[in-house]
Amino acid sequence: MLEIPESNTIAKQINETIKGKIIRFVAANQTPHKFAWYFGDPEGYNDLLAGKQIGISKALGGMIETAVGDCRILISDGAALSYYEDLTKVPKKHQLYIEFEDGTALVSVVQMYGGLSAYREGENHNEYYIAARDKISPLCDAFDFDYFCSLKSENVLKLSAKAFLATEQRIPGLGNGVLQDILFTAGIHPKRKITDISDDEFKNLYNAVKTVLKKMTDNSGRDTEKDLFGRYGGYITMFSKKSLLTPCPVCGSDKQKGSYMGGTIYYCEHCQS
Repeated sequence: MLEIPESNTIAKQINETIKGKIIRFVAANQTPHKFAWYFGDPEGYNDLLAGKQIGISKALGGMIETAVGDCRILISDGAALSYYEDLTKVPKKHQLYIEFEDGTALVSVVQMYGGLSAYREGENHNEYYIAARDKISPLCDAFDFDYFCSLKSENVLKLSAKAFLATEQRIPGLGNGVLQDILFTAGIHPKRKITDISDDEFKNLYNAVKTVLKKMTDNSGRDTEKDLFGRYGGYITMFSKKSLLTPCPVCGSDKQKGSYMGGTIYYCEHCQS
């Protein structure tokens, strides 16, 4: 899933690999997917984009927006992006196919769900896109402790730590995946209520958000997610499906797994309270 480390990694790779290429052909929704979401009519994407040049790509929370002339391509949520120099290796089933004049292609396949949008600049007013575009990223210096404290309004005090960090677009791109190592680093259980977290613990939580996301991004994403070239990220997750059977790196006890708020949580019952 695209979260902050992966969106930043892939946006950088697109700029290094695809920027400047001319689009020859676009096919959207060739393989219909119940949970693939498009902006407008995907059948019109070829007319909208063909013949235009790929410009700058940037990460917006857990989304990737690419400039294409006067248009934009937006990839979000569970839409995996892959780059192919050999078109014979392109999967037969895909939700977005962008072929370039040099015979290479950018292909997106939706996993559980995902957004694949193309539109003219200024047309997209989706609330999730606006939040991802306008809110401060934890990777920026402007995401300081005062800003983090401003997110802790009175109406969130009864929320759990997981709900505070990963819902309502408070921090776009911080989802259930990166959440696990952040909360472990802060020593806070995912179900712990914000109202029960002390000022010092809240400062530790802020520091964990900043340091863990930076480390994940600096290492080209997590080892549970793939980049533009199908390679797993270099950040070794401490708490994920991949590391569940390894002991806690601090106390050595067995890691715990549970279901909470529609997703899986991983934690150490001794190191997180």
